[in-house]
Amino acid sequence: MPRLFTLVLALMALASPALAGAFDFPTGFTTREIASNGTTIHVRVGGKGPAVLLLHGYGETGDMWVAMAADLARDHTVVVPDLRGMGLSAKPATGYSKVLQAADMAGVLDTLKIQKADVVAHDIGNMVAYALSARYPGRVTRLVLIDAPVPGIGPWEEVLKNPLLWHFRFGGPDMERLVAGRERIYLDRFWNEFSATPARFTEGARVHYAKLYAQPGAMHAGFSQFAAFDQDAIDNRAFLATNGLLHMPVLALGGEKSFGPMMATVMRAGATNVTEGIVPDSGHWIMEENPAATVKLVRAFLDKPL
Repeated sequence: MPRLFTLVLALMALASPALAGAFDFPTGFTTREIASNGTTIHVRVGGKGPAVLLLHGYGETGDMWVAMAADLARDHTVVVPDLRGMGLSAKPATGYSKVLQAADMAGVLDTLKIQKADVVAHDIGNMVAYALSARYPGRVTRLVLIDAPVPGIGPWEEVLKNPLLWHFRFGGPDMERLVAGRERIYLDRFWNEFSATPARFTEGARVHYAKLYAQPGAMHAGFSQFAAFDQDAIDNRAFLATNGLLHMPVLALGGEKSFGPMMATVMRAGATNVTEGIVPDSGHWIMEENPAATVKLVRAFLDKPL
């Protein structure tokens, strides 16, 4: 019986992404805590070649990009931060406008002595990536935005009317008390409702991220990300009015069963050179639901000559 119990434990370890090291970056990646813009950003760096910056969204951390980072590190220097307030980055009480977070990312690149980078982003990462591209256009060579709107750009007001996005207005101290100790319940709502196939967002991944979002200050930071959207929309509209559309090549990817072609519609209102793409057989959580197709689409875009 003890031998059988040991075997069962071993099989469980193989089956569980969290136990099997699904969030371990490839050999050669290092982690750094980088002081930037008045906060501290947890960053993974690996590979060699032209730089690419991978920006995650809400409900995940930079850990979502393991498969993408492993592929791109073959011929790129890959930089994977946790956005402020998320993952292992510092969690300041304020400062969640995407303009400020773009400055965080510019500071990270400065510390790493990277002048220019391709930027690949998902969810709230899209919003930081747009602000980074708008404020520091000479530093972003190509831009990939995946399955989330950008405040103030294109059909933003119509997007806000979608009842599935009630969490955009959910926040404040009472809401923080409501989810305290219930972070997994709150996050399951995102992972289930925005997936085409919820089972592909595995139990191991859910446990992993729920633990990170249960850290002190993490839920406050998450609510603050959403609360900043009104200011983000003001900032982005002001940029468009003053400086016009982005000019670097943009790949706008939507999950087939999520944003789909709407992602390209959004970005054609904000950039001149937009390529539309669809991640097949996927909802919002593209790196959980169809990572192979997502990596292939991003890789093909980044490999094109400028």
